[in-house]
Amino acid sequence: MSTTSFAPSPRDERAQDLCALVDASPSPFHLCAEVARRLRAAGFAEVRETEPWPTDQGRYFLVRGGSVVAWSTESATGPGSAFRIVGGHTDSPNLRVKQHHDRTSAGWETLALQPYGGPLLNSWLDRELGLSGRVTVRRDRRAEQLLVRIDEPVLTVPQLAIHLSEDRKGVTLDPQRHLDAVYGVGEGADLLADVAERLDVERDALLGWELMTHDLVPSRVFGRNDDLLAAPRLDNQTTCWAGTRALLDVVERATEGVVPVLVLFDHEEVGSTSDRGAESDLLVTVLERIVLSAGGSRDDYHRAVAGSVVASGDMAHATHPNYADRHEPYHRIVPNGGPVLKVHPNLRYATDATGTAAFALACEQAGVPLQRYEHRADLPCGSTVGPMTAARTGITTVDVGAPQLAMHAARELMGASDPGMYADALAAFLAPAR
Repeated sequence: MSTTSFAPSPRDERAQDLCALVDASPSPFHLCAEVARRLRAAGFAEVRETEPWPTDQGRYFLVRGGSVVAWSTESATGPGSAFRIVGGHTDSPNLRVKQHHDRTSAGWETLALQPYGGPLLNSWLDRELGLSGRVTVRRDRRAEQLLVRIDEPVLTVPQLAIHLSEDRKGVTLDPQRHLDAVYGVGEGADLLADVAERLDVERDALLGWELMTHDLVPSRVFGRNDDLLAAPRLDNQTTCWAGTRALLDVVERATEGVVPVLVLFDHEEVGSTSDRGAESDLLVTVLERIVLSAGGSRDDYHRAVAGSVVASGDMAHATHPNYADRHEPYHRIVPNGGPVLKVHPNLRYATDATGTAAFALACEQAGVPLQRYEHRADLPCGSTVGPMTAARTGITTVDVGAPQLAMHAARELMGASDPGMYADALAAFLAPAR
């Protein structure tokens, strides 16, 4: 049981870089754009799935909706080279805009919202919210996708006054009746007209939209010794940042015979069953095309998969100081105490002894401590993309993460040193010592 915390250097650069990524990424689509920007700056070329796969060794990535995959074949020694894969997810619980959203009630202009995933609903109340996502617009006879980002306080979901609640202690929120957001006063609100004006398109040109709310308070490092980090969407943009940072750190020094891969799936918070979730063909298709484009056969592909390992990254529950009894008593997880190995005997996490060894050796190689987490046996345990990835690919998978509090809240909390240690461990995992 680890009880050691590592103090960060003042204003840790990597903690600040995580904050920058989160603030640039209010939706999964913006996150993919930000990851793509960072990849391009490091010499990665974008691949279109509808076009022939590149046959030259190099650095590549593709985006499918709100998911992104990146890889480098520069260190491959043949089509049967093994993969080292870091996985994560781009989506976070939030409140999303319904299709018929414009409402008027009691003199207020409101927008109809509904939960995506399992947000802590009370954390979304009484805060000014922006809107983000993507829309599809008509361009002559074709459709074009545009990103939407309204970083202004245009919405709020007001709570019922305590004087009007039944027990004067608060209310139980009904997701159907109590989550409409106040958008203005009066009547006549037209969200799509407002969005179209910001995009400089005609309202009738909007064919489809996926719009969601986001917290407007900037991410920040704070605390008595700058040892805390607060931000929205730490679950799971911390892994997206750490995985991207790890890949960029290792491409210049990748292990010979190993192909490092980063895959960030959308829709984990709602079960991953989509065209771009962990239940889709996204990862297996990319891995197979990497092998085939190098001149390999189906047998080469299966050989490569058999020698591969996945680190499925998602956030982990730090032990809560006010609710320590809700945690397994002999598996305390501390902030700034290093990455977390997540184990569940009933396979809510995919970790087994083989995957554990691969990640433990990576932490040892990186010089960072390793914490081990198990969930209380009498509480239901969440899951990750790990079990699905293992089942879809047949690749040994280990579930890992970084510790945090307030998971699924509109704003979450972690130690400021943990992002850097997490990235170091994932980098060592992608480029294992021989």
